[in-house]
Amino acid sequence: MASTEQKQTQEQEQAPPSATYEAGCHCGYIKFAFTISPGLDEYKVMQCNCSGCTRFGYLLVYPEAKDVVWHNNGRERCSNYRFNTKLKDQMFCPKCGASIGIDNRETLKPHRYGISVRTIYGIDMDKLIYKKGDGRQKMLPAGDLSGHYWDEEKQEMK
Repeated sequence: MASTEQKQTQEQEQAPPSATYEAGCHCGYIKFAFTISPGLDEYKVMQCNCSGCTRFGYLLVYPEAKDVVWHNNGRERCSNYRFNTKLKDQMFCPKCGASIGIDNRETLKPHRYGISVRTIYGIDMDKLIYKKGDGRQKMLPAGDLSGHYWDEEKQEMK
């Protein structure tokens, strides 16, 4: 029978190598680093067609929150927008408007962020592997939700 230490060593040897990336918004007000496994040379980046991902330009990877380091209170500096279920923060830079990603604090356990790979410094989008997601049909209510939350008469979010 293998010891606990031997099992942990075997699991570590079988785990794909991780990689750490520095990222941030366009103006530099929000900066952070995150680690994912496998690295982007093998990771399948989510290319979802839901209204949010389409409008915000998201191409997402999903590091655990413990693997994200926000520099200079970067997470607190983000502006947040919630729609549909109102359970996920869509994170943006309040200065330049860059889409950072999604805080899935209330929906994914363990807590994970959906980080837009577009925020990674020096990223080559042509070298990434993409996985298509059909959020438009799979996320309830199904359909394009863009423009459905602003009440023009009341001049407020519904």
